[in-house]
Amino acid sequence: MLHDEPDLYDALLPVSATQLNCYLALARQRAGTVLALACGSGQLIVPVASTGVPATGLDQSSKRLTAASRRAAASGARVELVEGDMREFDLGQRFSLIFVARNSLLHLSEQDEFAAFFSSVRRHLKPDGILAFDIFNPSLRLLSRPSGERFQVMRAISPLHGELTVEATNDYDSDSQVNRATWFISTAETRDAWVSPLHLRSIFPQELLALLAANGVHLMRRDGDFSGGSFTSTSANQVCQCRLA
Repeated sequence: MLHDEPDLYDALLPVSATQLNCYLALARQRAGTVLALACGSGQLIVPVASTGVPATGLDQSSKRLTAASRRAAASGARVELVEGDMREFDLGQRFSLIFVARNSLLHLSEQDEFAAFFSSVRRHLKPDGILAFDIFNPSLRLLSRPSGERFQVMRAISPLHGELTVEATNDYDSDSQVNRATWFISTAETRDAWVSPLHLRSIFPQELLALLAANGVHLMRRDGDFSGGSFTSTSANQVCQCRLA
């Protein structure tokens, strides 16, 4: 799977400058301990830790945490890295900022998974703390592509693998609101060198309000991009800041 190939993932999906600046700014504003859930290879939590903020990253994958550890060592950042599931974790402390970036919240699909996630967040968030996350704003046009129709996603350069081409197929189930996509990643020498499933739940804007309210969380702010632009029906992202209700 793509998520178990940290170097490949980082080459295809690097953090943008605006994304990084958004979470750095939040960490500075909170001026306290920071927890990144589904922290991956540390593309966000390591730069946050580099500012001197007490930082913790949690992820299910030991491979991704090893990559995050290497990234932290290279930058001289001090960050605690913990292997765990964002649906059920116990770190024994509370944080000023908890964030779940880069659509990672959408790896949850069932109501009981969201309930467990928010319950764990409530146990770890300070009373005046902020929960921040970004998820895409679902596009029915993109989700309604015919199942199995292959389309190009991107081209990228990997330090390890050279030029990469990514194609994908979609298989969106409107009942579960889960898109069971498949990514086909090719090198210059090998077509479909990696074939990786990528399953993501869609959370529509009004549905998000109900989901948060049902789990004791209040949406304070929803931007349409990482620069603080207003959220509209055409926004690509839902960039959210929440407090405990």
